[in-house]
Amino acid sequence: MAEETFEAFVERERDRLQAQRDAIRTQQKELEDQLKDLDRQFDAIAAYEAARLGKKAPSGGKDSARSRSGRGSKRDELMKVIVGSQGLSRGEILEKMGLKGNKSREMSISNALTALLKSNQIRRNDQKKYVAA
Repeated sequence: MAEETFEAFVERERDRLQAQRDAIRTQQKELEDQLKDLDRQFDAIAAYEAARLGKKAPSGGKDSARSRSGRGSKRDELMKVIVGSQGLSRGEILEKMGLKGNKSREMSISNALTALLKSNQIRRNDQKKYVAA
């Protein structure tokens, strides 16, 4: 029986880890979708209650119960995506974060990428993909 080469072992291990990463990303996407659905349900309840009381529905501003994430949280989320990869283009990042097609969110990611580049937290490699610095 021939012994396995070290290169074959490393390749097999890399494939196993990639499969595990992909499975976790799929679970993460499913959980994010569930959270979005719950947020829509909360919004619907708030709109119903506002309509019942004859008031304007809350707009999700900073005083609402579910306010937007704090400053920098988009950057933190972006860093997690970039660090967990071998380098991603802007389009790949948008796809992984489930934001492709949402123009305002795409712009937010572009702004966050620029800020992370300026603060030297990320850089672009030879293939023009974003990687952690």
